[in-house]
Amino acid sequence: MFLMVTKVGYLCYGKYSDIQKYSTIKKYSNLINNMIQSLKSVENVKKCPVSYVLAVQDTLNAFQGKWKMPIIGTLLFGKKRFKEIEREIPKITPRMLSQELKDLEANGIISRKVYNTIPVTVEYELTESGEQLHRVIDTMIEWGLQHRQTNIMDNLPAFSGVRNAG
Repeated sequence: MFLMVTKVGYLCYGKYSDIQKYSTIKKYSNLINNMIQSLKSVENVKKCPVSYVLAVQDTLNAFQGKWKMPIIGTLLFGKKRFKEIEREIPKITPRMLSQELKDLEANGIISRKVYNTIPVTVEYELTESGEQLHRVIDTMIEWGLQHRQTNIMDNLPAFSGVRNAG
């Protein structure tokens, strides 16, 4: 069972270009649906180490990479066009942005809407699933700020008194 689940996890959450055939994924869709139904409760997941690790791995696979979280963070503020996203994220190349948007769309985190205008207008926005990441990102921000203060700033000689002074 675990080997099958791992195989399904790879097929479902591998990079968009690694998925060779849609039919291969469709073949496992019934297995995935059954697995999701049995793991719906967070409490059930916490009781089983294999399910717990798989759930964490699924979460990380959905937005792994250097650029996915900044893209999601940008889209938390509303719909954006390609160039708007590119302008708000420094140092991302158009090619990388395009690939990351495709991956996020394949994972169901964002949706892409094409308008029949001249020139063609394309807007990206978070799906309902993507909107749920707001809580995760807020928690990550809180942890990051606390971590920076306690583990980074306090260990630098120039900043060691900043925490006590503020």
